Amino acid sequence: MKATFTLELADVKKIMAASEAEAIKNNWAVVIAVADAGGHLLALQRLDGVATISSEIAPAKARTAALGRRESKIYEDIINAGRYSFLSAPTLKGMLEGGVPIMKDGQCIGAVGVSGVKSTEDAQIAKAGIAALDL
Repeated sequence: MKATFTLELADVKKIMAASEAEAIKNNWAVVIAVADAGGHLLALQRLDGVATISSEIAPAKARTAALGRRESKIYEDIINAGRYSFLSAPTLKGMLEGGVPIMKDGQCIGAVGVSGVKSTEDAQIAKAGIAALDL
């Protein structure tokens, strides 16, 4: 058997606080979502002024990154390169940049999804949150 790591509430709070700080520092209105390794939502925070659709997009990005164990941008790039059939991939709905897996010793232990600004900025916020864990 293999031992696995899991996110604890304290970890989720660190991620959320650091992600929020990055967004506020840049004056970006976003939704931040944290999911566990199975893509299940652990936390969601919607900052003031963000479009309500982002409350659907951010968790979808987090789920996609967790289940795929890679950044959601990879799927966006595949589709943009012309492989449109990938849009039919089961259970993956957040195939846009801004979902980032949380990796510890080669294991995916969860993911952060952000939506509300440019996709590169969404990813920047997600990575700032993950960096707070000092993995």
